Amino acid sequence: MRLSQSSPIDPPTVSRPAAKRVAFLARQRFAHRGLHGGPVIENSRAAFVAAIANGNGIELDVRGARDGGAFVFHDRTLDRLTDEAGDLSARTAMELDRILLKGTSETIPRLPEILDLVGGKVPILIEAKTRRVLVAPLCRAIRRALESYGGEAGIMSFNPAVGRWFRRNAPHIARGLIVMGEKDRHGFAALRGRVARCLSLWQARPDFLAYDIRDLPSAFAARQRQHGLALVTWTIRTAAEEHLALAHADALIYEKPGFGKA
Repeated sequence: MRLSQSSPIDPPTVSRPAAKRVAFLARQRFAHRGLHGGPVIENSRAAFVAAIANGNGIELDVRGARDGGAFVFHDRTLDRLTDEAGDLSARTAMELDRILLKGTSETIPRLPEILDLVGGKVPILIEAKTRRVLVAPLCRAIRRALESYGGEAGIMSFNPAVGRWFRRNAPHIARGLIVMGEKDRHGFAALRGRVARCLSLWQARPDFLAYDIRDLPSAFAARQRQHGLALVTWTIRTAAEEHLALAHADALIYEKPGFGKA
């Protein structure tokens, strides 16, 4: 059978996830990299304290040091957010412990420290930042950090290998697949994108999808939601995006423009 570029090839999800694993997502609002802005830098202790005070869940990013250890940091390189340069993953954990976030007296936090800070007061979404085929070192570091954590938390990644690792090694932890760029593709690129989404879905077997708000509404996301996957959307910055998100998603990851500014 020949597939046209508009063929509905997106399959239903491979299995219905356990509802209790994703119950914490229901109509929740997560502060993107903590509640940051002005003097409060993203993925910092101050941003997470502000999110907790505002009653928000927390979305944060995690990368691995060269010798192991999970550090809360978004960018691949240190350049934008510190006065250092180069790949974070090229530094040892001890080296990273000495690096200050730009314009602050805060060092780059480790994930276990932030889990202690949150202490289950609000739910957490942890994005594993890795493009590598070998994801086990970072995944193991995240799992170790979560082993003694009593609060609500989920793991997500663009990399479907992360979801596969957690499905095999920590199936009790809610896992998500991040999706973006769906509406940026046309013609053959759109067909290729649909195939890639299907393959990622089958590899990750996620409990939830995390969708770019710019890609909603989405027929693919709607079908997965009908089959039991929760849907998170990011990053909400305007009233119009909030309205769209509430119509199509279960949880919102948002930024509060102007936070911390006079």
